[in-house]
Amino acid sequence: MADTSVRADEPRAKSKRIGALSGLWPFIRPYRALLALAGLALVLTAGVSLVLPLAVRRVVDGFGAAPELLDSYFGSAIGIAALLAVGTGARYYLVTRLGERIVADIRKAVFDRVIGMSPAFYENILTGEVLSRITTDTTLILSVIGSSVSVALRNVLIFIGGLVLMLLTSVKLALLVLLLVPVVVVPIVVLGRRLRALGRENQDWIAASSGSASESLGAVQTVQAFTHEAPSRRKFGDVTELAFGSARKRIGTRAVMTVIVIFLVFSGVVGILWIGARDMQAGAMSVGELLQFVIYAIMVAGSVGALSEIWGELQRAAGATERLVELLQAEDDIYDPASPVALPNPVRGAIRFEDVSFHYPSRPNQAALNGISLNIAPGETVALVGPSGAGKSTILQLLMRFYDPQSGHVTLDGVSLTDLNRVAFRGAMALVPQDPVIFADTARENIRFGRPEASDAEVEAAAKAAAAHDFLTKLPDGYDSQVGERGVMLSGGQKQRIAIARAILRDAPVLLLDEATSALDAESERAVQGAVDQLSADRTTLVVAHRLATVKRADRIVVFDEGRIVAQGSHDELVAQGGLYARLARLQFTEGVAAE
Repeated sequence: MADTSVRADEPRAKSKRIGALSGLWPFIRPYRALLALAGLALVLTAGVSLVLPLAVRRVVDGFGAAPELLDSYFGSAIGIAALLAVGTGARYYLVTRLGERIVADIRKAVFDRVIGMSPAFYENILTGEVLSRITTDTTLILSVIGSSVSVALRNVLIFIGGLVLMLLTSVKLALLVLLLVPVVVVPIVVLGRRLRALGRENQDWIAASSGSASESLGAVQTVQAFTHEAPSRRKFGDVTELAFGSARKRIGTRAVMTVIVIFLVFSGVVGILWIGARDMQAGAMSVGELLQFVIYAIMVAGSVGALSEIWGELQRAAGATERLVELLQAEDDIYDPASPVALPNPVRGAIRFEDVSFHYPSRPNQAALNGISLNIAPGETVALVGPSGAGKSTILQLLMRFYDPQSGHVTLDGVSLTDLNRVAFRGAMALVPQDPVIFADTARENIRFGRPEASDAEVEAAAKAAAAHDFLTKLPDGYDSQVGERGVMLSGGQKQRIAIARAILRDAPVLLLDEATSALDAESERAVQGAVDQLSADRTTLVVAHRLATVKRADRIVVFDEGRIVAQGSHDELVAQGGLYARLARLQFTEGVAAE
């Protein structure tokens, strides 16, 4: 998998070329017609802008002409101004619309990519960093596509057209202007490189700031419970100040470049104006010609000044593009086969682990599972027990194919998971995780998440089976009550019952319960356990549990320790055998001490 990890104290590779913006072309290509219209409007407005000084010259030199001729000159100038206004409005509409459309497509493409990445991907990058790229970087690209690029192209056309018309107006003065070009270009090139590096560094610090805030706000109750507000504020403040310091250096560099370029350009214009005034006094050119040349010189100087400012924006956009393309091109170790095998229909739920060994990517030297072989028959309820870190939940992680084992195979109904489409076989599973995930929506929609097409009656039936109906009906708006971000308005037990209702509603052939009743009180646990027993009667069920009371009625109990299976059997058989399970049972049932 491509390494997208970020350290806040270590800048990532800098953008080396403005050509990185070519990464946007796949998103621009579908809208070539809109791009062509925007380009046409751009050329039109640049052309009309270049015609305006000619009209001004005619007006100035025509003050002594017949009244009707003078009127026509003024009328032509107004007509040109109207054409410029319409063209500018059309250019703004077309370019801005194109930018918004492209950025929307980029955001969707990046989200579509990262939402399907395996958990291993998120071991190397903060969620806040991904969100920063989707928001901050795309906003920067919108600014460039919707404004900077079109302004840059317009100024390039004005620069070239203005130079040509300056030559036609006065070769001597135009050559003097051309002598100024290298003087202006040198600071643009030198300081532009510095701006590019600072722009990338600034974006990195902004992303680090976003990641820090996301992490703290996502665990705000824990932060407050441990009175960690001050350190969290300090950490976020430090990273934000570093981002500000980086931005200040970038702004300062850009300001210096702007000062140098504008001073050089307009000093040159004043000097050339002085020479032109002497030529006018000598009769070598008229007042209108001098005014025309001065206007062209100002337009050329203004275009160079604008380009010097836009160059920094383009450099930052190049860096932002690289960061987004990095996400779009990130490789994932978990991927679907080109020609997936079809699952048997209906899915029976036979599960097999064949000599499976697995290390988490973040802990390559520590085996989570070591040579595990396990057969689970269709319809069997199997409980996985053992100390924390023994590998129980890892079994579910591999079965959902969030990770692939380094050796061995995991099969469903005789087909290796690596030969199946992930959406297809995950559709045959329902998971209740140890930490229930609740979305910022209504209680009804949180349950319906398990099967989006389910009716309200089916949602309520699942809630009743999960012992959630009573507390849901007591909420202010019943099932349609908003439960807040991460279900902040619900208790731990209420969140877990909604997660169980979601799994019940899914009605999948394979049911995976990871500490599904750990947050329930005794009465709710009894009610939910009855629902789970009924639900698991005709489907394959894997139950991960620390509390052995919840698994005594399982068809088989598999005991894990240090990534290995150390015993299997019924509750009574395992107690009779002695060993780890008997010790855990004695602690929980005899001494009344709950295992961690």
